[in-house]
Order: sequence, then C-alpha cells, then structure tokens
Amino acid sequence: MKYALLVVSLLICVAGSAQSKNTIAAASLAKRIVPAFSERIVFEDLKITDTKDVFELEWKNNQLFIRGNNANSMAVGLNYYLKYFCHTSVSWYAKDRIFLPTQMPIVGKPIHQEARCKNRFFLNYCTFGYTMPWWKWEDWERMIDWMALNGVNLPLAITGQEYVWYKVWKKFGLSDKEIRSYFTGPAYLPWHRMANIDHWEGPLPKSWLDNQLQLQKKIVARERALCMKPVLPAFAGHVPEMLKTKYPTAKITSLGKWGDFSKQYESYFLDPFDSLFNPIQKEFLAEQTKLFGTDHIYGTDPFNEVTPPSWEPNYLANASHVIYSSITNVDANAQWLQMAWIFYYQQKQWTPERIKAFLRAVPQDKMILLDYFCDNTEIWKRTESFYGQPYLWCYLGNFGGNTMMSGNLKEVEQRLENTFINGGKNMWGLGSTLEGFGINPIMYEYVLDKAWSNGSVDVDKWVNDWASRRYGSANNNVLQAWNILLHTTYAEQAGLGRATLTNSRPVLKGFQSWTTNPVYAYDNKALLKAWKLLNDVNGKTTDVYEYDVVNVGKQVLGNYFKTVRDEFSTAYNNKNLQQVIVSGNKLNELINDMDDLLASNKNLLLGDWVETAKSLAINEEEKKYYEQDAKKIITVWGEKGRELVDYANRSIAGLMKDYYGERWKIFITDITISLKNNQPFDEKQFLIKIKDFEEKWSESKNKYSSVAKGNSMKISRSLYKKYAAEIEAVQ
Repeated sequence: MKYALLVVSLLICVAGSAQSKNTIAAASLAKRIVPAFSERIVFEDLKITDTKDVFELEWKNNQLFIRGNNANSMAVGLNYYLKYFCHTSVSWYAKDRIFLPTQMPIVGKPIHQEARCKNRFFLNYCTFGYTMPWWKWEDWERMIDWMALNGVNLPLAITGQEYVWYKVWKKFGLSDKEIRSYFTGPAYLPWHRMANIDHWEGPLPKSWLDNQLQLQKKIVARERALCMKPVLPAFAGHVPEMLKTKYPTAKITSLGKWGDFSKQYESYFLDPFDSLFNPIQKEFLAEQTKLFGTDHIYGTDPFNEVTPPSWEPNYLANASHVIYSSITNVDANAQWLQMAWIFYYQQKQWTPERIKAFLRAVPQDKMILLDYFCDNTEIWKRTESFYGQPYLWCYLGNFGGNTMMSGNLKEVEQRLENTFINGGKNMWGLGSTLEGFGINPIMYEYVLDKAWSNGSVDVDKWVNDWASRRYGSANNNVLQAWNILLHTTYAEQAGLGRATLTNSRPVLKGFQSWTTNPVYAYDNKALLKAWKLLNDVNGKTTDVYEYDVVNVGKQVLGNYFKTVRDEFSTAYNNKNLQQVIVSGNKLNELINDMDDLLASNKNLLLGDWVETAKSLAINEEEKKYYEQDAKKIITVWGEKGRELVDYANRSIAGLMKDYYGERWKIFITDITISLKNNQPFDEKQFLIKIKDFEEKWSESKNKYSSVAKGNSMKISRSLYKKYAAEIEAVQ
C-alpha cells in the first residue's frame, strides 16, 4: 500500500512538474516583455483531450488569468491581450521599447480561442545571412519571444552547424585549414549550407565557430522552453571537394555554377548511393544531437537551385529514399522538412512526374513540404496537394532584405482561406519564409494571426486594429493613414528586387536590373496623404509608430526620385544644360534628405549592421574581415560586377548617401560633363567606373554611426513640408 501511494505521489509530482514548465516559461516571457504587468498575470495549464492548441483569457480578483495547453499557446494568449486590450505592438527588434497603457486593461468576459492549424513555421535559410548573421543573444531572445507571441512552433534553427561540420570533417581526415576554407564568410553561410557556393569569403575564423556553438545552445533551449520544435539540419550530400583526395573512389561531382560565381566557388555533391553517404550522415546527426538535442524534424534540401546528377524519375525517387533512410537509420522518428522552392525555381525541369517520384519515395507523413512562395505561386495546386504528403502554406514576401513597402494583404487572405478549405487534409499549417525582415512586419503578423482565425478575416478591421496598436491607441489620423496603405502599398504583391530607384545603378531610362525594380501601381500622392496623416498626430508616439512614419516618408521620397530622374533625362535629351544642373542637384539633395530621415531611426542604420558585425571579432584582423563580409552582401553580393549586385539592396542611412548616392553623383557629373563638352554619354565607360567604385566601397573601412540622429517626427514633418507641393504638382 505504501509503495502504491509512493508511485501515485511521484506521478503527481511529474505531472505537476510538466505543467509548471509551461507556466514558468510563459511567466518568464511576460517578465521580459511586460514587466510592469507581469505580477498581475497568472498562467495556468489547460488540460484538454483535443490535439488543437488553445488559450483562454479571464479577468478575476484584479488579475489576468491566461490558460493554455502549452507555453506557446499561453504566449499567443498574452499577445492577444496586448494587441486587443492594451493596443500594444511588440516588435521583433530588441532595440524597440514596448509601450503599455498606464493602467492594466480589464478583460470583460472570458475569451476562448483555438488554433486553426497545429503547425506554424518561420524563417528561411537566407534570413540567417540577410538579417541575422551578426546577432547576439539579446537579439535572438527578443526574436524568439516575438515568435512565441505570434504562435510560431516550427522555427528554422540552423545557427552553429559549422561547428558540427568542423568536427565531422576532421573525423573524415580534413585539416583545420581545409575545413575552414571550405566554409564561406558568415553572411554567405546560407548559400553554402544550401550547396550553392563554397570558399567565398573564407576561411571562416575558428572563433566564429565557437561563438555560434554557444549561441545555438541558447537558441534551441529557449525555443523548446516555449514549446517550439527547432528544425535542425541534416546531411543532404554537400561535401568539400577536398574529400576526393581522402576517398578517391567516392562518387563526388560538381553541382555546377551558381549565381554567376566562377568555377573555383562551385559546390560538390556526394551521390546518395555512395557507401560514404551513410557514415557522414550518421556522424553529423550524432554530433549535432549530442550538442543541440533533437525534435526529430530535419531540414534537408539536396537540390536547391542546382541541377541533380540525373533528372530521371527513378533516380530522383531512389535519391530521396536513400537520403531519408540515412536519417532514419540514426533517428527512427525523423521527419524530413523540404523546401518546395525548388519546384518553383526550376519548374520547367521539375515536372509532375519527377516531383511525384521524389515525394512518394518517402513514407507517408514523413516528408513535410514548405510551399515556399504561395503569395506568388501555390505549388500545392499543381501537384494534387503534394501527392498526399503534408505541407505548409507559406508567405515569402521579402527577397534579400529589400526595404520596399509592399504586400498583397487581401489577396493573401483569399489564398490562405481557400487553402484551408480546399487544400486537402494534408495541409498541416502555415508559415512565413521571408529572406530578410525589418520591413513590412504587418504581412508576417497577419499570416501568423491567420492560424488562430475562426474563418475568413475582415482585413479592413484587422488593419484598423493593427494601426491602433502601432500608435498605442485608436487615432483617426492613424486609421485613415493605414486605410490608404492597405489600398496602395499593401495591395501590391511583393517580389524580387523591390526597391526605390535610388538603389538602382544609375540609368537614364527605366531601371538597371531585376535586382532593383522600383515599379509600383498606386498614386504616390495617396501615399503622400498617408504620410501627412501620420505626421499630423499629436502627443506621445511609440518606437514602432516612428518607424512607420520614417518608412512611409522614405517610400514617398523614393517614389518621387523617379520623377526627378525623368526630368533630368528629358533635360539631357533636349541638351538643356541649365535644367540638367538643376535636376541633378535635386537628385543629390533628395538622396541626402532620405539619408537624414533614415538616420533618425535606430533600426535603419548601416552603422548598426557594420559595427555589430565587427563587435564579434576577437582581433583587428577579424574586424576587417567581418566588416568586408557585412558590406559585400548588401552591395556587390558576389564577385566584381556579377549578376547578383544589389540583390540585397536596402534603404538604410549611410548606404543611401555614401553608396547609392555616390553612384548617382558620379552619373550626374558624367552626364553634365558630356553635355558641356557636346559629347555623347559613354555608358560603357561609366559602367566600368561604377563597378570599380562598388568594389572599392565594399572593401573600404569608412566609419558609420550606429546611433540614430535627430527626432524622427521632427525630421519627417520638415521633409513633408519641403516636398509636398512638388509631389502634388506631378502630373
């Protein structure tokens, strides 16, 4: 009898401990996010028999009770309270303060909310290069909190894997120098991990490997505490070319050129049928699990933007089966998470027959597809819902960290709702696969919020609520402004290379390349009105509101830049030297004014990007290395003058004036001189000069401020006053 009582007591303790882990994690989150309210928020475990995630809110005894089936659901419940009762917006940036009302709002009647889907994915391999390569724990801590508040429970977690690979390749006979030279620079690691490029900006410092190891341990621990399942990588066949010298009979082949890089940067692929494949997989997963644990979901993408050794369906099926088996030989509970981006990117080659062969070679429900770019193309519609394998509808929305205001809110609502209804039972959830963030947060919070909707969402009402929490309360000016944004910038689909013309290599007509596409369909005067409405509010503002004011102003002025450029070009074609000088000065002035506006916001600074990179260094040599890596990725991207230049363009202070502005200054000067000398403008010579400038700038050591300058509202109002009449006069 005593033994039975002891067993019961132990079971009760274990159950209580399991429950308390959720409430402890949620309470810790509340203390980090809303310390002023946290003592009056009580988290409780909600015992349910259903598999759905759920939260409840109830006000009693002058306290807010938040109940959920796990810590993640509790976090969503907390965010619901902050959004709809406190009018509070929690930014994904650690630097942004969180503004709360002076009194804690009361919840009038109990609220019960269920998730519409179980799985909510976030991040993209590229985000780790375009946004997060220099992040420290405080940045990750806020980001993980933001993900929890927005219900993310499947975050991509690929930090620190180079440390794992370093240990693995050592076991297979490679030296320290050979391994670190195989890796790329930090900002380029996503494309190394996806088997696109090797060696570029290498060798990777050993201190980087050690730093990222410790960071990843913190990341996955916090994500798991908040009931997320970190998606870790697995071996997909990418190996160092040098491995051929150690294993001469191994079937290792080049994956060919990628991104216009030269042959020396090509990646190499070990055939899945080679006897070396399984041992490498086993060593990698064993080492990774020892360091980071596992949740049995592995991101594995063997043919991302590269050509497989064979397009024969049988080969693709067998390769898929062997890769999956190599994982399950180590982890019997493994599931494979695969980007469906490859089926979009090479859609001519990935025929239905080939896709079906590749997917169906893996047991049912063991391969999960990320339908990566559903805001543009929904692959599930072309593949009979991925031939039965589970998939997640994903909104991409951003390429390269581009800072153009864009997003098709109402169309996304229609597409998502249709998928929930008609996408099949194997539609397992939704997510966002943005390449870079910091711009258009409305789109990502909307998509994740959709996971907790009861059905169709009234987008106009949702945007009104969004506007209120960006400002901190309901305000007529702000509501009107966001209504305009909903029907202008957020009625346009995002896409590749979105940028204002300022960020393009200078040309007299159109724009220079696909990496800087400034085309928009709305009337810039409407956006000007929204800017005025945002400028005209009185009283205290929030950090996120001031970001919106700067962002809208930047977009208005950037759109107007094209008008002035066209005036400049017309004057040149008419050989009107006086007007060329006037319009040229106006172009330079506009870029300088945009830079001043951007410099007033702490999240829009080149100096922050560069100085944060340098802060990871342990010596002067590493500082120079990290600074160059940070500058190259957002400007020239790859080798001098190649096709990816400006792919990661962004309108930030310092870059706007000293990089884009200098390119336009050179252009304006050359045009003016050619007209004065009555000679045709030499475009070929100009392009050579610009490529030289870009390369020298990316390797320069100029100092940029990492601290915001000036008052955002004051500068914004001043620039509105300066340019409003000119923009209104545009025909």
